[in-house]
Amino acid sequence: MSKTAIVLFNLGGPDNSAAVEPFLFNLFFDPAIIALPLPLRWLIAKIISGRRAPVARAIYNRIGGKSPLLEQTQAQAQALAAGLGPDHRVVIAMRYWHPLTEQAVTEIKEWGADRIVLLPLYPQFSTTTTGSSVALWTKAARKAGLTAATVKVCCYPRLPGLITAIANGVRRGLGQAGTHGKPRVLFSAHGLPQKIVDRGDPYPVHIRQTAVAVAEKIGLEDGDWAVCYQSRVGPMKWLAPSLDDELERAAADGVAVVICPIAFVSEHSETLVELDMEYRERADRMGVPGYIRVPTVGTDPAFISGLIELAGNPAMGCDGCARAGLSCSVRGT
Repeated sequence: MSKTAIVLFNLGGPDNSAAVEPFLFNLFFDPAIIALPLPLRWLIAKIISGRRAPVARAIYNRIGGKSPLLEQTQAQAQALAAGLGPDHRVVIAMRYWHPLTEQAVTEIKEWGADRIVLLPLYPQFSTTTTGSSVALWTKAARKAGLTAATVKVCCYPRLPGLITAIANGVRRGLGQAGTHGKPRVLFSAHGLPQKIVDRGDPYPVHIRQTAVAVAEKIGLEDGDWAVCYQSRVGPMKWLAPSLDDELERAAADGVAVVICPIAFVSEHSETLVELDMEYRERADRMGVPGYIRVPTVGTDPAFISGLIELAGNPAMGCDGCARAGLSCSVRGT
């Protein structure tokens, strides 16, 4: 019987306080994040990770001292494996902390997979997420002599299972938003420096595709929703509008907001601290009359069903690039 390995790519996160600084170093040492040659990139990553570690530790201390991302990804992997059957194995490959890509390559080689499907837990493609993960996988697999036939999922911003799962969460959020005017749905995604987008990164195009699909499924009218971006770092120009901008607009209009983390499929510091604590506090200070945060899709059955479909037919998710008239950065088409 043919054996298929499904590799789930995700960011990873520190599993204890001591892991925060090396996690940050791995992040900033990634050439997709800081595009500088060695040894300068190593030096810059060392400096930035050292300076940011105390702030990051304080953030993780607010949610128990570590990232919950691994446990949530493991739950998704277990749900996916249960739906695929015994001739499949689901393996996690984190980009910046354990279990790292090299560990996943070793496990799959030892299992003796005949076929490999690289499945990012990033629905919208970016060179900084899926692109970086695939590049590292290719390098590690080549080094280990892993020769199994490999197919790559580029993106799935309009995957029906994903859209259904997000839409169900938004509907529940709208039902909790109270009577302070007609609630406005804010689809919030992790930000990206504008210079990366200017180099051709399709991420904001894919984000909007997901938002439009969810809005259409729910029946939201124009003006009842907006796309915005969070997690800006540093003085450079980032994607706009920011979530802060949209909260200010909601306060001025006197409407409640339903915040939907549209690019995250698991809970982590950007949702549990930024959205649930920091942005909520800002919204209160601004006078936003209601603030509801929609949970990430996690192991929602519709989302897991969508991943099962992708595992069987990886090409079905890649309509995000085709619809935008973009070449596919992963698949090389």
